[in-house]
Amino acid sequence: MDTDTGKVKLTDLASCGGCAAKYSAARLEELLKGFAPVEAEDLLVGLAPADDAAVYRLDDERALIFTLDFFPPVVDDPGDYGAIAATNALNDVFAMGGTPLLALSIAAFPEELPIEMLAAIFAAADAQVRAAGGLLAGGHTIRDDEPKYGLAVVGTVHPQGIWPKNGARPGDALFVTKPLGTGLIMSGYKSGDAGTQQHERAIRWMRTLNKDAADVLRPFGPNAVTDVTGFGLFGHAHEVAERSGVCIRLESERFPAIDGALDMARRGLRTGGDPRNRDFAGPHVDTSEISETLEALGYDPQTAGGLLVSLPAEKGAMLEAEFDARRLFMRRIGTVEEGSGVVVE
Repeated sequence: MDTDTGKVKLTDLASCGGCAAKYSAARLEELLKGFAPVEAEDLLVGLAPADDAAVYRLDDERALIFTLDFFPPVVDDPGDYGAIAATNALNDVFAMGGTPLLALSIAAFPEELPIEMLAAIFAAADAQVRAAGGLLAGGHTIRDDEPKYGLAVVGTVHPQGIWPKNGARPGDALFVTKPLGTGLIMSGYKSGDAGTQQHERAIRWMRTLNKDAADVLRPFGPNAVTDVTGFGLFGHAHEVAERSGVCIRLESERFPAIDGALDMARRGLRTGGDPRNRDFAGPHVDTSEISETLEALGYDPQTAGGLLVSLPAEKGAMLEAEFDARRLFMRRIGTVEEGSGVVVE
């Protein structure tokens, strides 16, 4: 490996980057079946059911949110890598309705990597944690041939203000707060099919914290929230539908896509996470009425994706107006009905 900082390409050291590297959701479900639920009155969110983070009640006014997330490089620039990895972890706290408080780095790097490159990763992560309202207070680093970086994050939330995955109700409207297609764009860029502008646009979205979106959403009291990451839109919609005991109906013509993502899908480009997401969610998602291109967008694993929000439809117009007033992205993509599964039309 050439150790000159300008010649090292981080993505060449990774077999699969970003949230596309997530372990198969179907295998995780099978694995976690063997774990008995922890019986603790103050463990408000744990494995029964699992959510975006664990939540532990301290008292009537305060609960701690705890999460961790790390992955191999999805980009070559070390600053972008550090910021994106940090964003992805911090966004779990926002998806639970909370505010980040403290973070620790989880790092694994080849010893041959230039020290300047590692410093840039850590510095970018630190800046992102501060922008989220928290502090990066240390961490742990080991040697590994494949680079990996992320954060363990502690946040706070009011015990009555938790946003679960299992609260969607019939009559709700569904929204997303970022466009889709980061996996498709990054795969296309690596293969030479996506251009520099498309690549840079995807990076900007992946570096965008869900903090501002969560701040606007909080007064509206959403019924269910999750962030769209490695399992793709369809995988995370399936989780919400299954755990809420409802049917989610998605409108494919309203799916927002990062510029170039649909072109990549039409060319047949896919990430390593695509087939795993189909194995996990496919049996529960009816895509018989949509094109293969939009189906690929729905299964595309996202890195540091936006929030998937379910809230009463009568609040939808006001919520959209608030997002528009603050120049924040939001798109209504479906509804919640009686029944089960996910139907895409």
